[in-house]
Amino acid sequence: MKLVFLPHLKRYSVSILYMLFVGFMGALLSAIAVFTYLMDSRAELYPWHKVKLDEEYTVAKEAEIDSFEKYLGLEGRLFQQLQDDIYDLPSGLPDSQLNRFAERSLADPTHYKKNWNRSFIMAPKEPRGGVLLLHGLSDSPYSLRALAVTLYEQGYYVLGLRMPGHGTAPTGLVHASWQDMASAIKLAAAYVSENTGQQPMYIIGYSMGAAQAVSYSLDALQDERLRRADALVLISPAIGVSEIAALAVWQSRLAVLLGIDKLVWNSIGPEYDPYKYTSFAVNAGDQMYRLTREIDRKMALLDTSAGTVDFPRTLALMSLADATVSTHAVVTHLMDKLQNKGNELVLFDINRREELTIFLKNDPIAEYEALLKRGKISFDLRFFTNVSKGSTEIAMHHWSLADKHYEVQATDMRWPDHVYSLSHVAMPFPPTDSLYGSEPEDSQEGGREGGQGAGMNLHIGLLETKGEKGVLSIHASDMLRLRYNPFYSDMKKRILTFLHQ
Repeated sequence: MKLVFLPHLKRYSVSILYMLFVGFMGALLSAIAVFTYLMDSRAELYPWHKVKLDEEYTVAKEAEIDSFEKYLGLEGRLFQQLQDDIYDLPSGLPDSQLNRFAERSLADPTHYKKNWNRSFIMAPKEPRGGVLLLHGLSDSPYSLRALAVTLYEQGYYVLGLRMPGHGTAPTGLVHASWQDMASAIKLAAAYVSENTGQQPMYIIGYSMGAAQAVSYSLDALQDERLRRADALVLISPAIGVSEIAALAVWQSRLAVLLGIDKLVWNSIGPEYDPYKYTSFAVNAGDQMYRLTREIDRKMALLDTSAGTVDFPRTLALMSLADATVSTHAVVTHLMDKLQNKGNELVLFDINRREELTIFLKNDPIAEYEALLKRGKISFDLRFFTNVSKGSTEIAMHHWSLADKHYEVQATDMRWPDHVYSLSHVAMPFPPTDSLYGSEPEDSQEGGREGGQGAGMNLHIGLLETKGEKGVLSIHASDMLRLRYNPFYSDMKKRILTFLHQ
C-alpha cells in the first residue's frame, strides 16, 4: 500500500508547499502595496525634499578637498547653491513665518546675525587646548552652541563642524553617507591640532556625533596620521539603535524600484525649525545603523590585537528615558569594552514623583537595574534620581571605581513642574537657549536683521498648542518631547571638571 500511495502523497505535499508559497507572496505583495499607498498619501514634497546639492563634501572629493580650509571654501559654495536653488526660487507654499526656506521668515536661519547651520570657529589668542564639536543626525552645529561659548570662555580653541548632509536642506541626508561625515571629521580634527599644537585636544559629540567621535578614536588607535583625542565627551551617544533600522535600506531600494519619491522619506513634515530637519530621510537611519555596526567591527578587531588601553578617557551623559538610542548598548558595546582608566557614565532617571509614576507605560529603571546586577562595573557611575517619591529634589548615587565605594549625595537640583523626564533631544540645550529653552534669551545672537518678523524670535521650546488631535501636521510627540535640559548647569560643570582632570 505504501508503494502505491507514496507518489500521490509526494505530489500532494508539493502542491501544499506551492500554495503556501503563493499565499505568502500574495500577502507580501499586498502588504507592500498597502505600505506604498500609505507612504505615497503623505504630505507633499517641496523643493527642499528634491534638490541635489552637488557642492556638498563627499569621500569622492577627498583628493581635491584635502584640508579644512578647502572644506570651508566648499561649504561656502554649498550655501550659495542652497540660496540659488531654494531661497531664490518660488517654493509653492504661501508666505509663512514658520517656513525655514521662506526668506525673512521667523524660521529662516539666514536672516539671523549668525547662521549656526554652518561650521564655526572660536579662537582665543592663547588657547589652553582644542575642542572639536560634532552635532547629531539631522541637526546642525547649533546643537552644541552653548557648550562652544562656555569652552571658548574657558580659553579653548573651539571648532563646531557642520557634517555633510546637514544644515542645508533635508534632501542632504538622502545622499550623505557616514563615511562622508567621518572623512570631514578627520579634516576638522587635523585643523584643531594644527591650531593648538601640543595642547590637549578633546572631542565632544552629541548623538550620532558621539558615535562618530568613538569611530574616529578607534581609527586613531590604528592610524598614526590621526591626532588622538585626550578625552571624549559623549552626550546621548548613539552607540546602539533599534534593529528595525536595518530595514531602512530596503525601503530606499523599493523607492528606486517603484519610482516613488516619498518612499525615500521616513517622515515628511513642515520645516519650521531653523537648525534641525523636521523631515527625516530613510537613508539617514540606514547610515546611523551602519555606523553602529562599524563601531562594533572596529571594537572586535581591537579585542584581538592591541585592545583599547590607549583609548581616550570617556565621559558619557544621557537620560535613562531615551526613545532614540539604547542605554544598554552604551554600556555593553562601549563602556564595558574600554580597557583604559578614567571613564564615567552619568545617567539621569525619570521624575519619580508618585503622582507621575501612575501614568508610566514602560519604566526604564529595568535597564538600570540590569546594569547593576551584572556585578563589577569597570567605570565610574553617577545616577541622578528623586530623593523620595514625595519630593522633586534629586540625589546622586555614585559608584566610584577607583575607591570601590558607593555613596548617596544631596544635590541642589530638582525637577521642574510638569516635566516627567529628560529626552534625547533635550540634553545639550540649557533652559535659556534662545530657540529651545523654557526661559529663552531675548535674541539669537542679537536677533534678526530685518524683514518679516524683525524684532521677534522663534521659541520652539515654548510651543504648547492645544486643540483636537489629527488637525495639525506637526506630530503630537514633537509637542510632548522636552526640548531643553533643566540640569544643563550641572552637566556643564561635570564636563568642564572631566576635561580639566
